[in-house]
Amino acid sequence: MFIGWLFAVIAAPATAAAGVSTETGPEGPAQTAYAPDTGRGPVIIVISGRSGPNSYQSYAAKLAKLGYYSVLLTGKEILNPALTGEANLKKAIARAQRSPHAIPGKAAVIGFSLGGGGALYNATPLSDLVSVVVAYYPYTKTWANKMGWFGKRFQVPVLVLAAQRDRYMDCCVVESMRAMEAAAKQNGKQFELVVYPQANHGFNLQTGAQGEPAGAYRRDDDRDAWQRTIEMLKRYQPLP
Repeated sequence: MFIGWLFAVIAAPATAAAGVSTETGPEGPAQTAYAPDTGRGPVIIVISGRSGPNSYQSYAAKLAKLGYYSVLLTGKEILNPALTGEANLKKAIARAQRSPHAIPGKAAVIGFSLGGGGALYNATPLSDLVSVVVAYYPYTKTWANKMGWFGKRFQVPVLVLAAQRDRYMDCCVVESMRAMEAAAKQNGKQFELVVYPQANHGFNLQTGAQGEPAGAYRRDDDRDAWQRTIEMLKRYQPLP
């Protein structure tokens, strides 16, 4: 019995660090949830790029280490041709808010690439559910010529972290980011754009997602983007 208890104690932290995965169901899309180390924390929804959540697990876990209840979703569930993203996001937020690891209240949303586009399109209008949106090198191709309309959708503070050299599938080019910035500011929205001059798509991923530019990781840009994200969270989704 002692050996069994000891094994459980040793194994428990590793399981927590890896997150708890849930398959798609009536309560929401597939997710991996990371509980804060102690007590409960404000909710952050993290949305992966097109290749799926594997490359973003360490990021979601890092947020939990700070004290947030971090929930990682797949980008394709939040931005897709079927237009089910808004409903899926609402379900994911509601499910997270019911968790015993969560503090009641709005959720912050952080998205990457396709997930960044999903955050901009589906999370920014939800001011009753969402406190702030941060988008790393977000997908913008669909709205590249509609930025005047797109910028009007933003009902929460937005931070976009863009890569000057990003030409990955022409999905996330800096010209679209600058047009989005102009449209948002013209409409009086709370919007900040940060462009990293030497960065490419996936600049914060030490192990890039399949198909993305090889060797894109840039430590200094990654650290700066992380610090800016934390500052936004401190302002709009603070820890207790």
